[in-house]
Amino acid sequence: MAIQRYLPFLNWPRLTLKRFEREFLAGLTVGLMALPQSVAYAGLAGMPLVTGIYATLLPPLVASLFSATPRLAVGPTALTCLLVFGALSGLAEPGSAQWVVLAGWLALLSGVFQISLGFLRQGWLMDLVSAPVLMAFTQAAALLIITSQLPALLTLGWGSGMAPVWHPPSAVLGLAAVGFILACKKLRPSIPAVFLLLLVTAGAAWWWEWDTRGVALVGALPGGFPPLGLPGRLSLQHFLELVLPAMVIALVSFMETAASARLDSVQSGERWNRDQDLIGQGAAKLSAALCGAFPTSTSFSRSALNLFAGAQSGWSNVFCAVVVAVLLAVGLPVLAWVPKAVLAAVVVASVLGMFTLQPWKRLWQTSRRDLLVALTTLVVTYAAAPSMYWGICAGLVLSLLIFVRRRLTPRIVELGRHPDLSLRDRHIWKLPPLSETCLAVRPDCSLDYLIAPAFERRMLAFCEGRDDLRSVFIFMQGVNLIDVTGLEVLTRLFDRLRRQGLQIHIVGAKLEVEQSMQRVFSRWEEVRFHRTEQEALLAMEAMQADHEKSAGEKS
Repeated sequence: MAIQRYLPFLNWPRLTLKRFEREFLAGLTVGLMALPQSVAYAGLAGMPLVTGIYATLLPPLVASLFSATPRLAVGPTALTCLLVFGALSGLAEPGSAQWVVLAGWLALLSGVFQISLGFLRQGWLMDLVSAPVLMAFTQAAALLIITSQLPALLTLGWGSGMAPVWHPPSAVLGLAAVGFILACKKLRPSIPAVFLLLLVTAGAAWWWEWDTRGVALVGALPGGFPPLGLPGRLSLQHFLELVLPAMVIALVSFMETAASARLDSVQSGERWNRDQDLIGQGAAKLSAALCGAFPTSTSFSRSALNLFAGAQSGWSNVFCAVVVAVLLAVGLPVLAWVPKAVLAAVVVASVLGMFTLQPWKRLWQTSRRDLLVALTTLVVTYAAAPSMYWGICAGLVLSLLIFVRRRLTPRIVELGRHPDLSLRDRHIWKLPPLSETCLAVRPDCSLDYLIAPAFERRMLAFCEGRDDLRSVFIFMQGVNLIDVTGLEVLTRLFDRLRRQGLQIHIVGAKLEVEQSMQRVFSRWEEVRFHRTEQEALLAMEAMQADHEKSAGEKS
């Protein structure tokens, strides 16, 4: 069982004839969609177009072998490719040999980060990126991708005297290609529309010799399978400049994986093992570096198509790799005749759905703080382009600052009895106090080093000017943790209260919290513990009755 934990492919089902038909059909469907997309995304990353095919050959196979979710479609994605381009801009010329070397190291570093987190069971670190940050970053990236592809899509350029020029037939072809892909995606998503589009346009370009009529074509691609080996030498300066982008790529690409893995988990009914998937995704990136490609990720659209096509195990990705290998061996001459406007259309059509207004409306309605985080991420990502990873960093830092700020201002309420007999915030519900001589409060927070000082200040504020108080009841059902600082603060607070002649009643504390407090306050006569809310209320009523009796005797 231990070896199967780290080698999940040992749990794959046997390949029967019936399963072979289903898995091969799914692999064929995804392969026909992945090949043209990977070529287009390679251009988005500034890489030689053939490396997109390399990234669709070995990495999906490796990811399936070592991932807990083997049906995910791994390969180039628009978001990761844009991050690659942004990380390498200014370090080398796009498409050059040095650019390819740096992209390989970027894949290697991001893969090492993911594998390390997976083996150390630290997948929870991926939760540090909140949904608003990821949403805003994705939408900013979508805008940048569309902007970067417009010149190729519309065949825009600069003529003599810096006058803008364009080629209307190519522009019409690009826009028509976008419309065709979107229509097929909506009406018949199972059809390999992108593959058919490339096949038809390449055939038309060859038959009517579009290259002689001003239509820019992909051109000849180097044939053969990728040579395996480590990327070239990397200087220390370049290494340091790649560390932060590699971490961001590891983070963002796994967010893409998480979205697809949750869909797979819902369909399969199995719990998602994110630590094992971190290992699988990291191994895929390492294999991408070894075959001269760039960082890969999980494609949500191709993963959904794989599930829709009937994939039941990782065998579908094995057959997808076989399909890509066959196309790499015999299909490159066809790709040479594909118009560049069509490749740009493939990229634009794939990211148009990433930009929607609905998440912004939801943030406006639910949380202005999260809206601020999202807007900051969006603006910084777009303004920092091509170094877009600063957008993620800005959103992450602001999210953590807001989180700490919320922790430093905990919710501590004074209680009153609601007509339904429950205890609620008496100021919100406009309820009378439980007792004239007893203060009843409930901290809805843990008492750790961040929150305990704020709790002390709030308690002193509650007691200020209350000369009639005889006791303080602290309902601690919402306290999950108390640390050393919290105990020190409570010791200081309780000592001050008892010198004022007040009794302190601890109500409903969880066992671990109560045990920690008992070690400190068990010998304090003024501090008493009540296990249940009802027990505390009875004690409060008894104290109120004694007070009224004493007041009556004095009068």
